[in-house]
Amino acid sequence: MHRQVSLNFARETMESSDFIGILFAMKIDPSIASTPFAVVRDISYFEGEEEILFSVNSIFRIGPMKQIDGNNRLWQVDLTLASDNDPDLHALTEWMREETKESTGWLRLGTLMIKLAQYNKAEHLYEILLAQRTFDDEKGNIFYQLGVVKLHQGKYADALTCYEKSLKIRRKSLPSQHSNVAECYNDIGVVYEKMGDYSRSLSSHQKALKIYQNALPPYHPNLATSYNCIGLVYFKMADYSNALSSYQKALKINQKILPSNHPDLATSYNSIGSVYDNMGDYSSALSYYLKDFEICQKPLPPNHPDLANSCNSIGLLYAKMGDYSSALSSHRKALEIRQKILPLNHSDLATSYNNIGAAYDNMDDYSNALPSYQKALEIKQKTLPSNHPDLAISYNTIGSLYDNMGDYSNALSYYQKALEIHENTLPLNHSDLATSYNSFGSVYAKINDYSNALLYYRKALEIYQKILPSSHPNLATSCNSLGLVYDTMSDYSNALSYYQKALVIKQKTLSPNHPDLISTYNNIGLMYDKIGDYSNALSSYQKALVIKQKTLPPNHPDLASTYNTIGSVYENMGDYSNVLASYQKALKIYEETLPLNHPDLASTYNNIGLVYNDMGDYPNALSFFECAVEIGQRSLPANHPSLQLWKKNLESLKRKM
Repeated sequence: MHRQVSLNFARETMESSDFIGILFAMKIDPSIASTPFAVVRDISYFEGEEEILFSVNSIFRIGPMKQIDGNNRLWQVDLTLASDNDPDLHALTEWMREETKESTGWLRLGTLMIKLAQYNKAEHLYEILLAQRTFDDEKGNIFYQLGVVKLHQGKYADALTCYEKSLKIRRKSLPSQHSNVAECYNDIGVVYEKMGDYSRSLSSHQKALKIYQNALPPYHPNLATSYNCIGLVYFKMADYSNALSSYQKALKINQKILPSNHPDLATSYNSIGSVYDNMGDYSSALSYYLKDFEICQKPLPPNHPDLANSCNSIGLLYAKMGDYSSALSSHRKALEIRQKILPLNHSDLATSYNNIGAAYDNMDDYSNALPSYQKALEIKQKTLPSNHPDLAISYNTIGSLYDNMGDYSNALSYYQKALEIHENTLPLNHSDLATSYNSFGSVYAKINDYSNALLYYRKALEIYQKILPSSHPNLATSCNSLGLVYDTMSDYSNALSYYQKALVIKQKTLSPNHPDLISTYNNIGLMYDKIGDYSNALSSYQKALVIKQKTLPPNHPDLASTYNTIGSVYENMGDYSNVLASYQKALKIYEETLPLNHPDLASTYNNIGLVYNDMGDYPNALSFFECAVEIGQRSLPANHPSLQLWKKNLESLKRKM
């Protein structure tokens, strides 16, 4: 048959409709046994056409697929007529026969309709058969198949009713350990899982598993199915340890009975990866996600949506691991596939753009993050209602980016757009409103508009107080934010009050030595220090020090910082002995951990010099001042304020001597 004639038909289809034009290039080897075909060019109605007539049950092996002339709506698909003795064809035929195996032809037809997703037609057929049948065993099978149809239709209550009727009949007519009884329990478990009743779902699946274990060989595929179902229920219950155990048992069976590139193996790898992902074991999760991706790549075309979804999952995992470069690469691959197969305004494209923006954002590459976020927003604006929550998420994301860029005017503008959606669509006390108010408070604090900062932080706190338990960490965060604003305003009394409220909340849920308490103790100590209550300042700083001593290595720089802070309090109290001891502890840590010309060393030398100077021990003061200046001259510019101060202290001392 002339290629150009066929190509003209394909082009005409493409140009006159939304369909994709496909040219099938068929290869036929007359020497092998195959389904009959005939050359009919001499008897065709269309004279001169090279026509071949194939039997209706001819089967072809699909070969390479490629674009014609670079047109993504015009493709050539290579086909090869399969031999009657083709082992793959034989295996496929046996599999299809097994998949549609029922007691009668009508039931086989119904099963085939389900496989083809013709659920309404299958339902109609089963209802006719149900009205005609009188034997319980046949009714049990029909009720079961009706349950399958209802499950696919999303009619879970109806599906449950059908499965339970089937189970009742089968338990009467079959041995209690029959696999058909287990089949009912398994599907009842699936329905309960869909309905969110995980306790009943787990119970039904475990009954099915017990029967399968007694009735089937140890590596039967039904056992793998049962373990997978149980794993899913445990996963939904956030019982990741049991979910992992069940999924691994399913995987072990599948590895034993399936070829290494079977899709069910990919599903198992993906499920186990998801569990590890939720357990925070990202390295193991990545390993299983990559195994899933490797299998999916083999049978699927390079632009298949499942590959894009897999790339997307891997990208999200890399982001959780902090490997933003690899995350970016995976999200770009997902975007590349989706751009080739999806409409310009498809939501999956928005997801890819958003994920790419997030990767750039996490890498502090704000100039590339912004256009990606904006592309995601443009798609959402074209496809979603103006008050859709997903638009609010995009507005908040872009607002946060502008916030990080220091462009507070644009940050406020986008936060306002998000807030308007939240205020129009959410209850007055919704947590997302509190999040929006906190964003406003943060920006206003940065632009020194403390009145508005306090206003929005208070709004957020009021919502949290109404909807959260008194020990919730968000309450502590809100109190801390208000404390910071009052601190910046030099209203130390109110700042202290909010810091103390934050401490009380944290102490309700955290252990006495939890690191999150350190910053709060430090904030409280700073407020006491600023109002001249050195005794309480010292007490708070020492509580922070005790936690650091229990949770950090003995030479950690944070310990040195706290010793310096405590030293400054003792200095304000005129307790030179303790001042000197604290500064020397800080110096010892810095000398062990910092380069010899580090500015923090110089600062500590200067502090110790000041103590000796105040004590009248000028020789020691001179030695420490000289060390500070010497390090400063090696590490800082000549006009640096710290170096200038250290030089001034040294010169002042020399004049005294």
